Amino acid sequence: RAGAQADPYHTREWVYAQGGLMPLRVRLTLWYGTALALILLTFSVVLYTITARSLRDQVDESLQETASAAVRSLETRGFLPLIDEDALLSQFPELTRIDKFFQIFSPTGTITIRSPNIRQHDVPLSRPALEAAFTGSTVFESARYPNEPPLRLVSVPIIYRGSLLYIVQVGTTLEGVEETLRRFLLVLLVMAPIALVVSLVGGWFLAGRALRPVDSITVAAQRIAAGDLTQRLHSERSTDEIGRLTDTFNNMIARLETSFAQIRQFSSDASHELRTPLTVMKGESELVLRRPRPVEDYIAVLESNLEEIDRMSRIVEELLFLSRADMGQVKTECEPVRLEALVEDIQRQACLLGQEREIDVIMGTIQPATVRGDELRLRELILNLVDNAVKYSHPRGKVEIDLRVEGATARLAVRDYGIGIPQDAHKQIFDRFFRTDDARAHTKKGTGLGLAICAWIADAHHGHIDVQSEVGKGSTFTLVLPLAPAAA
Repeated sequence: RAGAQADPYHTREWVYAQGGLMPLRVRLTLWYGTALALILLTFSVVLYTITARSLRDQVDESLQETASAAVRSLETRGFLPLIDEDALLSQFPELTRIDKFFQIFSPTGTITIRSPNIRQHDVPLSRPALEAAFTGSTVFESARYPNEPPLRLVSVPIIYRGSLLYIVQVGTTLEGVEETLRRFLLVLLVMAPIALVVSLVGGWFLAGRALRPVDSITVAAQRIAAGDLTQRLHSERSTDEIGRLTDTFNNMIARLETSFAQIRQFSSDASHELRTPLTVMKGESELVLRRPRPVEDYIAVLESNLEEIDRMSRIVEELLFLSRADMGQVKTECEPVRLEALVEDIQRQACLLGQEREIDVIMGTIQPATVRGDELRLRELILNLVDNAVKYSHPRGKVEIDLRVEGATARLAVRDYGIGIPQDAHKQIFDRFFRTDDARAHTKKGTGLGLAICAWIADAHHGHIDVQSEVGKGSTFTLVLPLAPAAA
């Protein structure tokens, strides 16, 4: 139907069919059906075998009891060679049961007595039974004669003083047993396929029901792939496999959305940071070229342009460093580093940085602390923190550096009493190119990349940076690093 929305599940099945692949729903149903068919076949064979064996064992037990009755009758008569048949049958009526017959053979295999219900039939003593009788063994055997139903026979020898006197044979027809087994087999042959078909239909339905959330995920993923990263998957069952898949997918999309937002923000900030010095350079150059000017004006413009070029070069170098760091191409050493010596060296450099604005960089409590890492990277990190503290301090202010050991960590705190950072910007200050409006107004220096580099270096050394700040009262950046094993 033109304009109708296609069913995603049937569309997917059509694509599978065109591509020669079997849909997952069909595969699940076939796997389930195959496993169930094997189980039903095995169960039917085992059940039929056990039933047949049980029925035949019951027949053998009944034959054995009847044969024992005949033997007891002969024993009471002293094993006389001539037995009164009527007296034997009257004393043991179980020998005349309709479903059984008996015969008594002489050692030569000739019949001496037989029950009335077998007189019209010829059931001779088999050679194996006769041979076993001379050894005193009881023999169970199945026999089938022309125009006769199948029989089950037991032959019991009577030995007296080492001589074989008689062979008592009791038999019964297996026609009832075989009829029962035929009916049972027919039930299995009819019911097993029916059960298999019903199970396959149920499996098809359950597979479709189980895969329905996957179809919803597919449709939502198609919308997300089209560029709508605000889409999320919804699952009522949050603890099963589909629920965990949905949660994982939603988390992945959330991270992607955050990453794309950061990329867009990064591109905007990078463009802004690079456009500003280019605009300054272009404006000053155009202004100085409008008419002839003294040499001093040209020199001033060139010096200004050189400052902006240096700033852009620093931005590009820091961007290159962060890009290589993201790709894992920046290697860090892992050597013992004495932080107290490093802090003392940086404090001397920082005093020179603060001279222009009369800012004192002083050291507070400095405890010995040794960590494992790259000394050059750690120097860059601490120097960036101290340089930021000097840069955003008020004139004639001070910056304090403390180094303390707490448990298995070293805590290096850099404290200033400058403009401070708004509370809602604490988490953003480590983003690339992020600078608060107060920071931009306070100083034009800086690229907005220094703290991002500091955060990466701290993370590469299995540490982190904590921030405490209040607007107008200053900021404290605390670098937390694990101590070297020997120092810990």
